[in-house]
Amino acid sequence: MPVALLALAISAFAIGTTEFVIMGLLPDVATDLGVSIPSAGLLISGYALGVVIGAPVLTVLGGRLPRKKMLLGLMVLFIVGNLVSATADTYGVLMSGRVVAALAHGAFFGVGSVVAADLVAPQRKASAIALMFSGLTLANVLGVPMGTALGQELGWRSTFWAVSALGVIGLLGILFLVPQQQAQAGNLRGELAVFRNPQVWLALLVTALGFGGVFASFTYIAPMMTEVAGFSPGAVTWLLVLFGVGAFAGNLLGGKASDRSVMKSLVVILVALAAVLTAFVFAAHSQWAAAITIALLGVAGFATVPPLQMRVMQAAEGAPALASAANIAAFNLGNAAGAWLGGLAIGKGLGYTAPNWIGALLVVGSVAVAVVSVLLGRRVSRRTAAEPSEARQKDRKIVPVAN
Repeated sequence: MPVALLALAISAFAIGTTEFVIMGLLPDVATDLGVSIPSAGLLISGYALGVVIGAPVLTVLGGRLPRKKMLLGLMVLFIVGNLVSATADTYGVLMSGRVVAALAHGAFFGVGSVVAADLVAPQRKASAIALMFSGLTLANVLGVPMGTALGQELGWRSTFWAVSALGVIGLLGILFLVPQQQAQAGNLRGELAVFRNPQVWLALLVTALGFGGVFASFTYIAPMMTEVAGFSPGAVTWLLVLFGVGAFAGNLLGGKASDRSVMKSLVVILVALAAVLTAFVFAAHSQWAAAITIALLGVAGFATVPPLQMRVMQAAEGAPALASAANIAAFNLGNAAGAWLGGLAIGKGLGYTAPNWIGALLVVGSVAVAVVSVLLGRRVSRRTAAEPSEARQKDRKIVPVAN
């Protein structure tokens, strides 16, 4: 694989760390800034909202730029956002820094996916995308625990200083390692025209439902493991690391599988994900079974990432960067919706394992949409193949000539 992918993966690692590390720093942030834990928790929601808004908007605004310059600009924006967070002395300033950093998140992964795919041969595009996203999954394994430990030892601001430094490393890597790539020619109307294709919307819906299923369960891992499985609170950190290791492996496996067949791999992986979530309802009552299932949830959940990105890029050939960025927004919308539905189930008194049922149902819905997408694609292909044949038959008709 090209060394340029390493620069993209390092940047993805920094972005993933800043997105998730705040979860481990919420008590410290709340105490230092004099806000409640629920108010501090809105820093997560604010970030997600920034991703949803920034992904399509910045991709469209920067669509005329060469993609390398676009990536460099997004990393500068990301670094600025984290520097604002590192120097924040009020809750409002910290929220502003989080949103600024989040604006770069979706557009970076959207444009970065296209750049990564263009760096390799056509049959290895999904693996290249998976390698870039491996930085995001490694953030869960290494970045979040290390960032949390650093923040608890030296103060939460030190974590954002460290993430800013990682962003600078990623910026320099892109500057010196990523080759120049021309922007996609076209205008705003042409870019937005890809959303007239129903396959693009089906792909985004598959993403939102599939990852909504993952986060319906994952959001409530901590209370599920302590209240149902009987783990101590201290063990939850290691269970999250186990999930992260599974996610890292699953991401790479999903890339390899998608190099052979995107849609076939996606449907198979989603079916496996639904099975894991269903099994988790029962496995959560045993510590060993729960630990194994958490790892499998990471594998199946993040194995969907490369085929989901590839699918939306294939469906939007005219504007792959914009559609890919919209897919990142769909990931975050799914995360938010899944977490809300899982919390709703717990709030209704259905128990801490109920989010697993919710997640399984969401993923089943994702499978159904994927199947519809495949059937629709085959129908269009048959129609397209029939049109030239009909034209040839018309040409062969004998036209009577008057004597």
